[in-house]
Amino acid sequence: MQKTIVSRSLPVSRGKFLPHLHPVLRRIYASRGVQAVEELDLGLNALLPVELMTGVDQAAELIFQAMQEQQRILVIGDFDCDGATSTALCLLALRAMGAEQVDYLVPNRFEYGYGLTPEIVGLAAQNAPDLIITVDNGISSVEGVAAANALGIQVIVTDHHLPGPVLPDAAVMVNPNLPDNKFPAKSTAGAGVAFYVLLALRSLLRRQGWFATHAEPNMGDYLDLLALGTVADVVPLEHNNRILVHQGLMRIRSGRCRPGITALLEMAGRNQQRAQAADLGFAVAPRLNAAGRLDDMSVGIECLLAEDQAVARTLAARLDQLNHERRQIEDGMRQQAEELLEQVLLKEDALPWGLCLYDDNWHQGVVGILASRIKDRHHRPVIAFAPGENGEIKGSARSIPGVHIRDVLDQIAATAPGLLQRFGGHAMAAGLTLEAHRLGEFSELFEKLVYKQLGGKDLAAVIETDGEIPIRDMSLDLAHLVAQGGPWGQGFPEPVFHGEFEVLQQRQLQGKHWKLVVQPRDGEQLIDAIGFNLVSVCPPPLPDRLLMAYQLDINEFRGNISLQLRIAHMEAA
Repeated sequence: MQKTIVSRSLPVSRGKFLPHLHPVLRRIYASRGVQAVEELDLGLNALLPVELMTGVDQAAELIFQAMQEQQRILVIGDFDCDGATSTALCLLALRAMGAEQVDYLVPNRFEYGYGLTPEIVGLAAQNAPDLIITVDNGISSVEGVAAANALGIQVIVTDHHLPGPVLPDAAVMVNPNLPDNKFPAKSTAGAGVAFYVLLALRSLLRRQGWFATHAEPNMGDYLDLLALGTVADVVPLEHNNRILVHQGLMRIRSGRCRPGITALLEMAGRNQQRAQAADLGFAVAPRLNAAGRLDDMSVGIECLLAEDQAVARTLAARLDQLNHERRQIEDGMRQQAEELLEQVLLKEDALPWGLCLYDDNWHQGVVGILASRIKDRHHRPVIAFAPGENGEIKGSARSIPGVHIRDVLDQIAATAPGLLQRFGGHAMAAGLTLEAHRLGEFSELFEKLVYKQLGGKDLAAVIETDGEIPIRDMSLDLAHLVAQGGPWGQGFPEPVFHGEFEVLQQRQLQGKHWKLVVQPRDGEQLIDAIGFNLVSVCPPPLPDRLLMAYQLDINEFRGNISLQLRIAHMEAA
């Protein structure tokens, strides 16, 4: 896939309202839409107030009633990292506030599927809960909530997924994406929504004098879980989310986090004192997600709930093993997928605008990662399917900028009623179920609607950069400033720069990574550079001069700290 390097556009102001910052940082912030210095305030006082989140007061009243009457509260989470952190957050905070009967249940994706299904309600009913609180799911659980209501179980739905045309008949629904919810931060993750409910509950308990006889928790103690859930769910890091992530990372770096998070960082070989959002997204989250993909997310939740470091390490080791197994499964599936695409190219001049891939032997828990990898490689929306039950197949969709994948599925449901059995999700990711024999019909319609939404635009991949770094600024100091200027993530991307470099040394690591020593054009300093998984893209020998898109990295080796460039893309200059 050919890639084009393009500098991000800058507003007229060019960040002039931030005169105290390094010129490179000013440029970075301006290109990400920062329009006032207040948007860089990441203190807790800058968080959006609780009262803006519609439904939290009613949810708090119901939970308070359950606590007063010592009713059984059951938290039902999703089987991904956001769901696991949301579940752990609710259990820890509710127990700390004095709830005596609170437990959790997470659906096994292979037995019950996603969300609060009637089957999960039936399983939950064995423990006779009085109140169910869904976290990171529930907004599409119309039948599940109806089943709970029929059993006399009240349901509070806390979710952030986009609602469908029919809403569940829950006692209370808290979701910033509901039409009547005025909360400005629509990209709040499931863990963030649950956190706002818990903040409202604590305020209510204060007003009721509850803490005269019960210990009052510091809600800041749970910010590490919020940071992890927010980063892992790849929601846009608008200002409110950046505050939550920044504050959580500060706790993690200072060692004031859950033993399970410490254990997972250790298992991944990451430096906790210098932890960044990327460490949560690429080291901690995949290990937690592996439990939900291959086994049972309860292992991940128990790791986050563990109070003892030794117990947390044991559980983290199990999660690490599951993640290793997931990688092996993924590698095999990815090879099969590329072979399928080669067969398509033998028959057609080009790949379809939207790819639908299926194999009888693919693993339900890994198709989401597969879709993401194929999407990154071929730069087009991808849905990867795996076999389900009763003649159904289950798909996981990943999209690119310009294609709102849930809107596409909405259009398919309207165009061909009954084609989709179930679906839900966001702009960039979604899940769906359909009958296996209708995959061909679905694939044709999917491609047509993707093409329509793109408006016939070229699918060439574009690497947006923050321009070139002046020779005088190419330094370890700037790398530290950029690292501290985050948190970076979805919607507020880590800075990428570009420039021409002379290649002075080149060698391969493990046959797939490039390790280079380069010199900037018109510069004199020698800089180490690393290009992960780029040998297959840029085979040896490399040309003497390269145009590179790269990120500034801080390399620590045997006590020495130096500047390193992390190469995102390279081509002959």
